[in-house]
Amino acid sequence: MILGVALEEMNHLTLVSNIMVAIGASPNFMRPDFPVSPGYYPADLVIELAPFELGTVEHFVYLERPAAREDVQDGASFPHREHYVRQAPGGRVMPHVGDYPTVGGLYREIRRSLETLCESLGEEGLFSRDTARQIGPLDSQLPGLTLVTDRASAVRALDTIVTQGEGALTEEGSHFARFQAIAIEYREILKSDPTFVPGRPVARNPVMRRPPTPEGRVWIQNPLAVRYVDLADALYTFMLRVLVQVFAVEGRAPPSKRALLETSVDAMHAMASVAEALTYLSANGDTPAIRAGLSFAMVRSLAPLDSQAESAILAQRLVQIAKGFDELQSELQRDCDAGTMPPQCSEQPPPAPPLVGGCRERIIATPFSRMRQDSTPTVLPSIPSPPPLPATELAGVEVARGKSLTVSFDAKRCIHSRHCVTELPRVFRANTPGTWLFPDEAEAELLAAVIRECPSGALQYGRLDDRPAEPLPEVNLIHVQENGPYAVLADVDLGGRNVGHRATLCRCGQSKNKPLCDGSHAAAQFKATGAPATLDATALSERGGRLRIDPTPNGPLALTGNVELCAGTGRIVLRTVAVRLCRCGHSNTKPVCDGSHVAAGFVSEEPATTTRINAARPGE
Repeated sequence: MILGVALEEMNHLTLVSNIMVAIGASPNFMRPDFPVSPGYYPADLVIELAPFELGTVEHFVYLERPAAREDVQDGASFPHREHYVRQAPGGRVMPHVGDYPTVGGLYREIRRSLETLCESLGEEGLFSRDTARQIGPLDSQLPGLTLVTDRASAVRALDTIVTQGEGALTEEGSHFARFQAIAIEYREILKSDPTFVPGRPVARNPVMRRPPTPEGRVWIQNPLAVRYVDLADALYTFMLRVLVQVFAVEGRAPPSKRALLETSVDAMHAMASVAEALTYLSANGDTPAIRAGLSFAMVRSLAPLDSQAESAILAQRLVQIAKGFDELQSELQRDCDAGTMPPQCSEQPPPAPPLVGGCRERIIATPFSRMRQDSTPTVLPSIPSPPPLPATELAGVEVARGKSLTVSFDAKRCIHSRHCVTELPRVFRANTPGTWLFPDEAEAELLAAVIRECPSGALQYGRLDDRPAEPLPEVNLIHVQENGPYAVLADVDLGGRNVGHRATLCRCGQSKNKPLCDGSHAAAQFKATGAPATLDATALSERGGRLRIDPTPNGPLALTGNVELCAGTGRIVLRTVAVRLCRCGHSNTKPVCDGSHVAAGFVSEEPATTTRINAARPGE
């Protein structure tokens, strides 16, 4: 639940940045260090770093409250010590900040200001139609993400922020509603167990340097903890700097944009690993029971780097961060091998590899060398073919041998498109007990052509004569079926498995044979258009080759390879070399994933079962 809120908050940051870029400005990622001194925000907004406790949850309920909920009080651990009014006087030339009672109120004022500018300047004068510097649904899976090109899309973005945040009083799934639910559950647990503590006792407002005003802050002095905080803060500011480059540099090619966004996400995950390790370390000798925590310290400037120098500068910074990982990894590994806790460690942390292992490789392997500024279409290198399916996965496949062809049928993949039983009923005899495949009842070339019409790949054929086998598709295609699955025609590598040239993949989230479709969309009454709007029809320099489809755990289908995504009519929806497709059924930007699987609680793995899935023959 909290992870879903975090993803939507990242979406809000991105939407605001898109609006800024659309009106010719640049996003602002700068902010004061925590805790924020009075005056930067309205008096009723206390902005601090705090441990996970009931008062913190109540604070988030307060921050996300709708304007009509004047009865909602702030958490007890967030007292309002300052009382002041930030008033924007009229008749002044210099901009002034004003107060806003709620976050929703702030965004409604922004909306009003944009509408005023539209009326005075005109939409054409205010908004740029060029979205190259924005982050859209094709670039990220954030839920509700949209590009901003005019007044309507800007208002829609602002409404998304308000609705996802405070929502209406009855808005199910809003941040306000979710934090309220957490607070209610928290109080119920405390009734039965007053000693309940949901997490480690981390420091409130931790700082790495000696604070000039120590009140309300915890100075991290444990040497090992200091190194962790230093590394985590370096990752945090690096992540922000990379995002600045995405929004700031004109004319960036899609591969460069993709590399930067992936680097930013990898830095965020690496930072999370280091931050987790911090919670096992004492903050200082004066308060040994208090654990260290991430300070999110800011640098003095995040000004964009020159496009010609960014690769070298960012790569050099990655090397420095990787060195920090190496030093921590070596030290922790020595302690783990010796069976000892690191010095001043409050409890034994997890083994070293889960803490920082793998993070270094993820961030250092970013292909900055490919971050070209030209617009040359990308051609992916050939992907090695995976091994054929093991014999255990072929169990249950029916095989019929004819004079020229061997026909195989896998009932688990069949979606009953019925080309076989309607076009060659003498070969495919539906509702026939026992043997029902008779390959010699049709001319071999006609039979092969009908089998190639099977979208799911349930039917396959092998040649027993000297004629060529089923040809590789010259163009990799995925057809989005109305209220149904993805129909793939390509040289498919499905998660490292060779599944042939045809497959139908679940996009409703209900299949018991994921990632393959088993027809569950019909019973689930799944509704999703087979004619989504065109996203990008720019021609690819190469249209075939190996198509890798990786079902991510509890997430989307990650495609790598040249592919054309088409509507059911054949119209091009998207030509790309990499995309993540929704398979939970909840994305608001179908067929592209928008991260909704997190809030929906989508689970991709099905429990083991001995029941045959969709085991009927075609036409039965």
